[in-house]
Amino acid sequence: MKLLAPSILSADLSNLAQQIRLVEMSGADWIHCDIMDGHFVPNITFGPVIVKAARKCTKLPIDVHLMIENPDNYLDDFRNAGADIISVHLEEVVHLNRTLNKIKEIGAKAGVVINPSTSVSALKDIAEYIDLLLIMTVNPGFGGQSFISNSERRIVEAVELRKSLNANFLIEVDGGINKDTIKSVLKAGCDVFVAGSSIFHSDNISAATAELKNLILT
Repeated sequence: MKLLAPSILSADLSNLAQQIRLVEMSGADWIHCDIMDGHFVPNITFGPVIVKAARKCTKLPIDVHLMIENPDNYLDDFRNAGADIISVHLEEVVHLNRTLNKIKEIGAKAGVVINPSTSVSALKDIAEYIDLLLIMTVNPGFGGQSFISNSERRIVEAVELRKSLNANFLIEVDGGINKDTIKSVLKAGCDVFVAGSSIFHSDNISAATAELKNLILT
C-alpha cells in the first residue's frame, strides 16, 4: 500500500474546498494537516478550526501532525474536528505510551513523529504500539525546505525495525518530497508520502498530484 498525502500547509486556505477537491480527484489518499504552535517549532499555522473545515470538504482520511507543545491537551479537539490519524513528536511527549493509548481511546489512529536528529532506534520500545511512524525529512517548522540526504537510511532502519518486531505500522515521510526525491524514498521502503509545496505551489495542482501518485505506484 503506497499512499499520497498532500499537505494543506501549502494550500490556498481561502480556497480550501477547491484545493482539496483538486488533489482528491487526482489521486490523493489522505489529507495531511501540519499543526504548528510557534513554540515547539518556529512557526504558527492553524488549529482545529481548519481541520474541521477540511473534514467538511472530503471523505478522505485526515492525517494530523502535531508540532506543538503539550499535545495531550489538544487530542480531543483535533479528534472532534475530524482527525482520523493523530501523530505526536517523540521529542515532546514525556509519557508516550499513555498519549498513544489516549489517541486510540478517542477513536483515531496513533502515530509517532521523529525529527531528523532523532535515532530510529529510540522507537524500539514503542514501535509495536503505533499505527504510523512519521519520519521528518526536513527540520520541522516550515514548508518548502530541501530534503535531508540521509533520510533514505533512516527509512531503511525503520523498515528493519518493523520487521524485527513483527509490527505493522506504516512509514510516512514529510519534507522535501517532490518528483526528484520521491523515487529514492519509495525504494527505501516508505508507505505514505506527504507533499506540500511540490503540489500546491505548482502551476497545475491536479497534474502535480497525479504525477506524484503515478511515481509511487510504478
